[in-house]
Amino acid sequence: MTNRRIDIDQKLPQRLFKYRAINNMTLSMVVSDEVYFACPSTFNDPLDTHPSLQVDVDTNKLKEVLRRLVERRTNAQNRAAANLVRMEGPRTEDHIENLSRRQADQTVRSIEYNASNTEYGGEEQDRERLLLRLSIEQELLCQYDKGIVSLAESSTCPLMWSHYGDQHKGICIGYSIPERIADKVGRVQYVGDRYVRAEKLVTMLEGCEIARREVDRAVLFRKAKSWQYEREWRLIGSLGIANSPMEMEELIFGMRCTQSMKYAVVKALEGRERNVEFFETHEIRGSFGLERRVVNQDELLANFPIRSIGIYDDFKDTPVYQDS
Repeated sequence: MTNRRIDIDQKLPQRLFKYRAINNMTLSMVVSDEVYFACPSTFNDPLDTHPSLQVDVDTNKLKEVLRRLVERRTNAQNRAAANLVRMEGPRTEDHIENLSRRQADQTVRSIEYNASNTEYGGEEQDRERLLLRLSIEQELLCQYDKGIVSLAESSTCPLMWSHYGDQHKGICIGYSIPERIADKVGRVQYVGDRYVRAEKLVTMLEGCEIARREVDRAVLFRKAKSWQYEREWRLIGSLGIANSPMEMEELIFGMRCTQSMKYAVVKALEGRERNVEFFETHEIRGSFGLERRVVNQDELLANFPIRSIGIYDDFKDTPVYQDS
């Protein structure tokens, strides 16, 4: 997937938020200013980023779509392997092109052969279209091998604190999005289906940028309507831990986050080149809503660290009285 504007009509919020439990990985990523681009296969919803192909073109066009997708994938894989062993030049380019084309043709021929097997039942054309659909769906998953950082619009959502903020014991990190990465961020759409139209794939493979954006949104930025409370945005990048391309601006502590943990996080970020604002979450009296209040750092830092055994020093010169 190449870099391109995911949704040219979207307006990025001033802040996007990442809810996290407090653990060693979180603390390390906060002080190192890193983010984790998760593999979509690890998401808690197995239907997320798992598209279904809407077959709205004829069989020959389906075959051509599959050929192009397989050829594109194998071409990228072969180029990566050639670069690894430092093979380059016109002959290498021709070999990669021919190898990718043969692999694509072989994939289609295999489907044609399997479709002729009457043991599967039904008409041969129906079997062929079914196998083509399944193969194209699998190729789409292979094409989108990027990682995702899931972000939220709000830092005061009770459900988000419960589900992703360790039941209000964790933190929520507020980021601003620099313009240079705006093309890698997109808003999730909460819709009723997971379909990607085959006709859009045909247009995309012919080089239409609008169709490409629509396919990107259908694969990477759709979730079921029941998830809409998350108000999610997604940052796309290479899989794994990476230096954050976003600017960490604020950090919010959950209602159940301990004072000692707040102290540890505030001290850990002390002296950072760009200051982070600290907030804590509070209930809105009489409602189920939450609000943010600025952390009183002077009070927090005055109360920690504590030496527990020191309280006994105040009694060391006190005489001990015994009953006569």
